[in-house]
Amino acid sequence: MSEKSRWYSTRMQCEATLVRWGTYGQPVLIFPTAGGDAEEIERFLLIRVLEPLISAGRVKVYSCDSVAGRVWFGKEGSPEHRMWMMNQFHQYVKHEVVPAIRTDCHSSDIPIWAAGASIGAFHAAAMVCRFPDIFHRALAMSGTYDLMRFTEAREPTEAFFVSSPLHFLPTLSGPHLDVLRTRYLHIASGEGRYEDLGESWKLGNALGRMGVPNYVDSWGPDYTHDWITWRAMAPKYLDEWTR
Repeated sequence: MSEKSRWYSTRMQCEATLVRWGTYGQPVLIFPTAGGDAEEIERFLLIRVLEPLISAGRVKVYSCDSVAGRVWFGKEGSPEHRMWMMNQFHQYVKHEVVPAIRTDCHSSDIPIWAAGASIGAFHAAAMVCRFPDIFHRALAMSGTYDLMRFTEAREPTEAFFVSSPLHFLPTLSGPHLDVLRTRYLHIASGEGRYEDLGESWKLGNALGRMGVPNYVDSWGPDYTHDWITWRAMAPKYLDEWTR
């Protein structure tokens, strides 16, 4: 059983949906792929393979509409608008989704884990890197982290710079970096059709240079850029992390 909430976000200037599966356990916010909606992970059977962990009260899964992904890959508006929306989406997660999750969990400071595949992996990694006081761990699967190659702009705007870990990680210092160095990002990828392990190494190396704990985990050539791969990865790691 899932529960759905929907509200108008002034930050993104549109309505967006948040869905929850489970009643107890570690809250995990799973970001959809590309322009997927909050129920994508159920349609593609990710919730089904996570059901044993959900039923056991080990994880409580949330997902929200990928508004920024839809705008980015749908090439809505100008490149500058898309970059603006990326930051607005992250701010929506921090200031709207996170309070909703914590209210639902009856805790004002419960740590949240982030997960996602493809561009969802980008968002999961960005959440931990941008807001390590809130997001303590990320499972980034088959990620694409260099999003500038998907836009016509030559340089990132400030709004995108602060949203993209590959861009802002080298600039971090002080308390923000100190907290981030106590977090963990697991960067998993196959090497089969449409997978690009090099993207995972870009992020892993950027994190490593800043002393941020991470692990780049190759699943080899038998795993492609598809839901069958992510349905294998997600329950494996979430099971290990909640034992």
